[in-house]
Amino acid sequence: MKVLFLSLFIVLADQITKVLVKGLSIPALGIEIKGMHYQQSIPVFGNWFKITFIENPGMAFGLQIGGKLFLSLFTIVATVMIVYFLYKNRHQSLYLKISLALILGGATGNLIDRVFYGYFYGYAPIFYGNVVDFFHIDTPNFTILGKTFYSWPIFNIADIAVSLGFLLILLGYKKIAGDEKKNELTENELNELKPELPVEPAIQDNVSPVIKEQ
Repeated sequence: MKVLFLSLFIVLADQITKVLVKGLSIPALGIEIKGMHYQQSIPVFGNWFKITFIENPGMAFGLQIGGKLFLSLFTIVATVMIVYFLYKNRHQSLYLKISLALILGGATGNLIDRVFYGYFYGYAPIFYGNVVDFFHIDTPNFTILGKTFYSWPIFNIADIAVSLGFLLILLGYKKIAGDEKKNELTENELNELKPELPVEPAIQDNVSPVIKEQ
């Protein structure tokens, strides 16, 4: 499935940008990336768009559902289900496969943070890591699910991929359903065009020829 290269690209881009923001130090390999200080903010387009380093213990866009261990295990199960669903629909429309590949890449990117970052950076056990976020868009205050946000929640490349994948599915569900119906019609047409094999007459055994008396 070639669309998996899209998922791989998202994971690599997501992790590279997170390491550049958070920093990385491996003296044995001569790797030293300074990164940013926690909550440090770098203006990109004035105060409207900034790079701000934070770590998110919850879901995408700062939403919190359940504990960290539950969230990590839930993400693992969801990722496996997406892989299975992508494999099951490997013969479906490219539109659907791209949407699923985006969700898979984003889910995997954030899953790496939750599972390994706490242990790798030495601040929490495995499965208890925080997700690195840094894209910061300043907006007026608003409330979602009872939680008030004083700017748009800070996010990352993985969040963008997951959101875009779900948005494509929501906007293109008619196209996906239409493509599936078209594929079904094509299969039915092919079945109708298959030539029917001639039925050979049954061979009767133990039939003696009739001999006319002269």
